[in-house]
Amino acid sequence: MKDNYFIIHGSFSSPYSNWFSWLSDFIVSEEKQVYVPDFPIGVGYQNYENWSKLLKVYLDLGLINENTTIIGHSIAPIFISKFLVENKVKVKKLIFVCGFNNYLGINEEYDAVNNSMYFDNIENVKDYANDIICFYSDNDPYVKYEVEKEFADKVATQQILLNGAGHINAESGYDTFEEIVTYL
Repeated sequence: MKDNYFIIHGSFSSPYSNWFSWLSDFIVSEEKQVYVPDFPIGVGYQNYENWSKLLKVYLDLGLINENTTIIGHSIAPIFISKFLVENKVKVKKLIFVCGFNNYLGINEEYDAVNNSMYFDNIENVKDYANDIICFYSDNDPYVKYEVEKEFADKVATQQILLNGAGHINAESGYDTFEEIVTYL
């Protein structure tokens, strides 16, 4: 089996927002396979159970395996971590952007949809990936720097701090994300 890639969006987002389409196009231009699932969003739809059902389809098809790199933004890193640990699935690499765990206080809607994604013992995800790279910023308007740094300290094999990058999303000027390409 050859290498493949998954790009997983965050809360109230889509496969077409931020830098996801740009990165997908870049991976395809390198003649590699990429999947960018469209997870349900919004209160009542976005939760761990629903998101894991969708990702499980890809797992059952054999598309998530030891040759897979998964890239996740915002709530996606903790969702991916929980999914891999619960399903005991080993992948090649994880690239997490602005990841966090057990953080409430963004606002009522975000707290409602993010809460089911959180779990204890996130360090266990290190058993399911050879490399875990965490990107984060020192001025994220949604998640405190200390929370993103704590997440990275627990799971990362490599950390990249981007000064002044906000939530590393379109709102922060990230319609493209050149820095990530080096780590694919």
